[in-house]
Amino acid sequence: MGARTKARKRALDVLFEAEQRHLDPIRLLADRLVEPGTESALPQYSVDIVEGVLDRLDWIDELLETYSHEWALDRMPAVDRALLRIGTWEILFNEDVPDAVAIDEAVELSKSLSTDDSPAFINGLLGRIVELKPTLLA
Repeated sequence: MGARTKARKRALDVLFEAEQRHLDPIRLLADRLVEPGTESALPQYSVDIVEGVLDRLDWIDELLETYSHEWALDRMPAVDRALLRIGTWEILFNEDVPDAVAIDEAVELSKSLSTDDSPAFINGLLGRIVELKPTLLA
């Protein structure tokens, strides 16, 4: 597993844990930076992802709700929500990551962490975000 893949997984862990435990994600991130627990120190790219997603969370969620074809965010598995948020942030705001890589990484993580239907759903929704990217960032 590559360094960025591990960083994405760690960012996913922070976003997922914060939501499940009803914690402030910024505070949890700060706690993980000081005390990473049983894992190694949190990579900088994990911090960049979490902060980037949280900085634009309302807009990212609005996009996901709009283009998920009648799937409300609160009906999606929590892992899928976090992966979609990470993927959307990478597609729209991280020029260092090719769009196809952002989608592939989200899909691969969903294969091992979510439902059988999640990879296709995530692939389709993030693919739609890529198609709309020129108009979303205009």
